[in-house]
Amino acid sequence: MKLLIHMKIKRLLVSTNREKYPILIGSKLILNLKKIIANESINFMKCLIIVDKNVPRKKVNIIKKKLNKRETYLHFIKANEKNKNQWTTNKILEILLKRNFSREDILISVGGGITGDIAGYAASIFKRGLKFINIPTTLLAQVDSSIGGKTGVNTKHGKNLIGSFYQPKLVISDTDFLNTLPKRETICGYGEILKHSIISNKKFFQFLNNNFEKILKFKSPYIEKAIYESCKIKKKVVEKDEKEKNIRKILNFGHTFAHAYEASLNFSRKLNHGEAVILGITTALKFSRLNNYLSSNEFEIIIKHIESFGLPNNIKKYFFLKDVNKIISFMMNDKKNTSNKINLILLKKIGKPLMNVNFDKKKIKMFLNRELAN
Repeated sequence: MKLLIHMKIKRLLVSTNREKYPILIGSKLILNLKKIIANESINFMKCLIIVDKNVPRKKVNIIKKKLNKRETYLHFIKANEKNKNQWTTNKILEILLKRNFSREDILISVGGGITGDIAGYAASIFKRGLKFINIPTTLLAQVDSSIGGKTGVNTKHGKNLIGSFYQPKLVISDTDFLNTLPKRETICGYGEILKHSIISNKKFFQFLNNNFEKILKFKSPYIEKAIYESCKIKKKVVEKDEKEKNIRKILNFGHTFAHAYEASLNFSRKLNHGEAVILGITTALKFSRLNNYLSSNEFEIIIKHIESFGLPNNIKKYFFLKDVNKIISFMMNDKKNTSNKINLILLKKIGKPLMNVNFDKKKIKMFLNRELAN
């Protein structure tokens, strides 16, 4: 069935065991924020808006204005991996407590994935559950972290090791926010779109391959189509496995390597999350090929896409041989591991991931040593 690209405003309904909530995708959605919230029957008296400082103030003012008849507060955070911690969460909790928020009030996140993760985590633990709306402003957040209810913060031991599963009441993905993104942040979001196509839908991968430049320039209807299809793939997986007990693990394709890369660099700006994901995807593809899970033909198709569009693909740009032990150490701390082996999500072919493939750390170490030595 050919993928069509007619689209203005799309609505996806995510239905898990604990919550049903819509994802709205389109342009100029925040201009209709008051009507959207009313249409979704979300009622509240007080509102705390958690805002990434990088979000244009004009957009923030529009959002606040649309809620002007309510008791509304703003709290700005510097959203980066180093600030994605319990201290930042506690500052949000203090405001909620000081302003005497109840469980019938609401917390709104306006920012990228880090902002959404922190705000969602705070909402999940405040009085055991505060209403939560996510307005993701980056491509990465719109196609990935805003869907599925994963929240959390980092510690010195690794990424997202403290957190909860907590579904929002509503996700509003306004594509107008994307126009202010630098190219590097756009590439980050594209990494998750690419991942979704690789693990689920070859036709979608071909759509990306044919329309890469239009998508990265946010041309309509290509960008809306890319976001919608990506969200639809993640929605289906999350609905089957909300708490990552089984099939949801496939969404971690490339992420075991990616999270270890980020942590090994101490979450520095040298390698941000989306770039790490693309680098992790490339590494997982090479490891899949090395172990004869993935055919050379399918491997070359994906690698050609990654290389021809200049996406991150060489770990030697970021690491040296001396870094391998550190990378392995963080991989051993990955949440998917249930033994002294490292659990990986690998690929058999486009649309056919392999779950729960366990390897001794020595084998992965030899592989990484070879990649960095060549």
